[in-house]
Amino acid sequence: LISEIVMGGNTIAPENHDHVLMAVDRGLNYLDTAPAYGKENASEKGYAMVIKARGREKFFLNTKVSAFDLNRNRVYGEIFASLDETEQKRLKTLARQEIERRQADAPDYFNNYFDAQRGELDEAALANVMAPKYGPKVDRKKQYHDLVIESVEASLKRLGTDYVDLLMCPHGANTPYEVENHHEIFEAFAKLKKAGKARHLGLSSHTDPAGVLEAAVKTKQYSAAMIAFNFMNAPWTEKAVAAAHKADFGVIAMKAARPANMSRGRVTPPERLAKLDRLVPGDLKAPMKAYAWALRHPGLT
Repeated sequence: LISEIVMGGNTIAPENHDHVLMAVDRGLNYLDTAPAYGKENASEKGYAMVIKARGREKFFLNTKVSAFDLNRNRVYGEIFASLDETEQKRLKTLARQEIERRQADAPDYFNNYFDAQRGELDEAALANVMAPKYGPKVDRKKQYHDLVIESVEASLKRLGTDYVDLLMCPHGANTPYEVENHHEIFEAFAKLKKAGKARHLGLSSHTDPAGVLEAAVKTKQYSAAMIAFNFMNAPWTEKAVAAAHKADFGVIAMKAARPANMSRGRVTPPERLAKLDRLVPGDLKAPMKAYAWALRHPGLT
């Protein structure tokens, strides 16, 4: 069995992992990490120490291909920079219209979880509208397929293991298009699975999580998705979560408490706290109520 609580890996490091061992000794066994977490891949290196201390067989381990979307956006960004002003304006308009059509940046759906989130959405939408015309300029094998293989090989080495239970790619998908239009991900995963290096394929998403989740289920290639899901974005996401549950598709909630516990010195709007109090009455602190809301949700696995 996999524990209901996941150990997020963003702050894990060789010098910061003792609390993980404490959680493991209390029943937690799901470790989540990524190459992008920590300076110089510190999270994967920190988890390697946890795995060594308690044994690989004790854990359900997932890592991600952090470079996939960032690299894709970079490649299309370089093409975009070479275009004339009229074409750039046309493409920006198309990208903005697509974001508006999907309501991907609606405040209570978007939620602004991290500083770069808005920029990543804009870049992904731009790459999407560029792909039909400018996609042939991209070396897809090198930039997509080979990148996945190389990322996983490097992660396994850092983690000190020969396989992961769940490989997430894209790491931080912003749009359904990214999920449905990169067959190279599936081809690379098939090779990794055949080699015994990755058991299941998943993805993660902060932005437009409902659209990304729906697209992932539709592909019939993915087994699970880690999405931003909380009491604030539920009106947008619950239908997709319910459909995924019905399809026996794994859904892992992240950012469950962030709307009730704003970071970077921002103040949580009182109307959010009032909504949370209505959903989860009692004396618990707001972040605990937000986690309780998620843990009670029937659509999560």
